[in-house]
Amino acid sequence: MKGGKALKGEVVISGAKNAVLPIIVGALLAEDICTINDVPDLADVATISEVLEGLGVKVSRNGSTMLVDSRHIDNITAPYEYIQKMRASVLIMGPLLARKGQAKISMPGGCGIGTRPIDLHLKGLEALGARISLEHGDIDAKVDGRLKGARIYLDFPSVGATENIMMAAVLAEGVTVLENAAEEPEIVDLANFLNSMGAKVRGAGTSVIKIEGVDSLSKAVHTVIPDRIEAGTYLIAAAITGGDVLLKNVIIDHIKPVIAKLGECGIDVIEEDNNLRVISNGQFKAVDIKTLPYPGFPTDMQAQFMALMAVANGISVFNETVFENRFMQADELRRMGANIKVDGRNAIIEGVEKLTGCQVKASDLRAGAALVIAGLVAEGETEITGLQHLDRGYENLVEKFTAIGADIRRVTD
Repeated sequence: MKGGKALKGEVVISGAKNAVLPIIVGALLAEDICTINDVPDLADVATISEVLEGLGVKVSRNGSTMLVDSRHIDNITAPYEYIQKMRASVLIMGPLLARKGQAKISMPGGCGIGTRPIDLHLKGLEALGARISLEHGDIDAKVDGRLKGARIYLDFPSVGATENIMMAAVLAEGVTVLENAAEEPEIVDLANFLNSMGAKVRGAGTSVIKIEGVDSLSKAVHTVIPDRIEAGTYLIAAAITGGDVLLKNVIIDHIKPVIAKLGECGIDVIEEDNNLRVISNGQFKAVDIKTLPYPGFPTDMQAQFMALMAVANGISVFNETVFENRFMQADELRRMGANIKVDGRNAIIEGVEKLTGCQVKASDLRAGAALVIAGLVAEGETEITGLQHLDRGYENLVEKFTAIGADIRRVTD
């Protein structure tokens, strides 16, 4: 890719990666066929579909619509190779336990941004009555009869643990109260999907979720929410290039922290119905960032904002409170000329006048997005490798950027 072009035009935001994965898994709970609309074409979606197919589920898609037929689950063991690829695969534990009374998975892999232990998932499932054993790198969970409702307090508002416990609890006997639950919009979307199947979930989007167990769930039709992280990524791309871009299919409330920070930088973000327009002259001042669970500033936007601050006027301080190893983009941005010092969970970024294109490598999904953003303003040519990370979370990234004027192309897989 070559930098120096101001982005102009329109981008339609795809369905949210972090919402669609638990929703596809949640379809395991239905004794019928579920229809999911606005499913993005992502590597992670393909992986989770293959995980379900390994359990005997029929998954098919036509464009952005996916059908998930979970009437005949004939396997309770998730294939090792898929679990290693993607952490979200651990979400099958709750639904399988609730539906079949047993689930067996390998310890999960995923990207290298931190340990992200799954102990909160396991403690929650144990509280619902599951017996869990660990042997030979596998987690084996069983329950005699049905899971039982319980009061569960999460030590940290983990999104994955909230989703897993919520899915297990919808078919449990009695009432489950989940305290210190994650409040992310993706949790609300999953709850809406479960409720459309006949579940009784209340309070999603707050720190206390109450789930009244039901005997069975039926088919549902659901449309996935737009991807707030994709929207934030294009906002920053437009801002850094001095662009004028209209984002369509956005739930503005979901990205208020990012809009607020861009405003602090001096960048205009205008709300127009369900659309957002960002207008920038390419000049902006440095601001400090502290990542927090929702509704705080999202950790998934920290890397992209670091690319923006690399060419801001002044010095910014970043404090990453969610993951302990999430400044992996800093070394690569430094190769492009950025002035970044990292100390544990803190980073100091002193804005420079220009970045220079070179060969860089995406180490994870959001680090890859940060390098694309930096490449849009770097002098000369930037070559990014590790594209498999970007394929996990951005639908038609090259096509979308090309359509708004970026000089970007994909040369090899």
